[in-house]
Amino acid sequence: MALWNLLLYVLFVLFVAFLGLCLWIKRSHMKYDHIPGPPKDSFFFGHSLTVRRIMKRGGNMHDKFLEWAETYGPVYRLNLFHFVFVCVYCPETTKEILMSPKYLKDSFLHRKLFTMFGQRFLGNGLVTAIDHDLWYKQRRIMDPAFSSLYLRGLMGTFNETAEKLMDKLSECADSKRDIKMLSLVNCVTLDVITKVAFGMDLDFLSNNLPFPKAIEACLKGMVFNIRDTFFQLNPKNWRFVNEVREACRLLRTTGAQWINNRRSAMQNGEDVPKDILTQIIKCFEKEENKTEEDEEIMLDNFVTFFIAGQETTANQLSFCIMELARHPDIMEKLKNEIDEVIGMKKDLSYDDLGKLTYLTQVLKETLRLYPTAPATSREVMEEKVINGVKIPAGLTYVFSSYVASRLDKFFKDPLKFDPDRFHPDAPKPYYCYYPFSLGPRSCLGQNFAQMEAKVVMAKLIQRFDFNLVPGQTFDILDTGTLRPKSGVVCTVTHRKYRT
Repeated sequence: MALWNLLLYVLFVLFVAFLGLCLWIKRSHMKYDHIPGPPKDSFFFGHSLTVRRIMKRGGNMHDKFLEWAETYGPVYRLNLFHFVFVCVYCPETTKEILMSPKYLKDSFLHRKLFTMFGQRFLGNGLVTAIDHDLWYKQRRIMDPAFSSLYLRGLMGTFNETAEKLMDKLSECADSKRDIKMLSLVNCVTLDVITKVAFGMDLDFLSNNLPFPKAIEACLKGMVFNIRDTFFQLNPKNWRFVNEVREACRLLRTTGAQWINNRRSAMQNGEDVPKDILTQIIKCFEKEENKTEEDEEIMLDNFVTFFIAGQETTANQLSFCIMELARHPDIMEKLKNEIDEVIGMKKDLSYDDLGKLTYLTQVLKETLRLYPTAPATSREVMEEKVINGVKIPAGLTYVFSSYVASRLDKFFKDPLKFDPDRFHPDAPKPYYCYYPFSLGPRSCLGQNFAQMEAKVVMAKLIQRFDFNLVPGQTFDILDTGTLRPKSGVVCTVTHRKYRT
């Protein structure tokens, strides 16, 4: 009898909890459903089922965001279970929110990136830190590693690492074998970030190391962790979940080893570069009462720079190669500029980069169509009116450069690859183009990334012709960052110089 009474009590408690959840969700709907948006898949799951369907078939979620923006306007609502987000593509609001330090990174994304399937991932590093003082302290200490003076001194490393890619491409051209450009440029950007940021010369083009696979696992896991609440509960996914945890552990263990080696060198009075690794350690040394959490934040920043410093640049280069191969007229114009600026020189100088104006336009247009880090978000704790719609306080605003850059209200014929949009005399896009985000939380490494991209692309076009292998897709793979799904498979030949 007592057991039966206990069972009835538990059922009653569960019923009351379920009823409370229903009332809470209903209240949320009543509060926010005046905001335009697509019909919800269900009362409980909101639009989560649509998101899961797109992910299951390997689709690009940002194309659905674009479709909804074209249907419901520059501000619309997105329901993921009991969370409500507002997607905003209004330039004035984009400017107001992203350019101000008072609007913080949102707590939902912070929780999803702090740990991944129970394993610490990006933690409280520079990208994910919500607390403004904590972020500002880290950013201020990191700034010297990205100053223009320091970046000038990296040209030797950029040239040296890009030359290894040229040697690899030369072998491929001689053997007449097809190559997946994404894989090669991934190795190059990893070589650059490990050498420039952490003082390690690993030569990923020649050595089969575990880091590329670990980064890919982390990024893929990040998407499922953010967009699919029940992913970890499905036994079919447990093997992959364990792979992601192992990848996170590998990156953090590597970071701890490299940090300890550098710290020992600094304590022994050895000359060390003013690179990212040194700045990470200096950030720790600034703390008066050091804690275990401070040690973890060092590793948070190591993982952040290890991934962010490689992945997005590699994807940009791959998309750029893909579009140039599809547009021979643009390629010809670019060849002419490169022949005129650098001719037969083996190494580029910092001043050469400033003269490659059309290459700059090509790279900017690549990021317009394919912003490799496609979105950012902020928590807005005050009520606003956007495009005539009252938005209650306390919501997370999502800003997608991918969507804004593909809306014809901002860019004429937006799906056309046209570098002349970024001609120096062309009108500048007004807060609808932000592949590196905007304002104080914009990407610290954007100048670093574009210098690296220019060196690689200039050398590639100077030395080789490349053509896409027929039959491959031009679809986009959404793995948190955006990458070409095909991997950009090309045939490469030595370029014949004009006489």
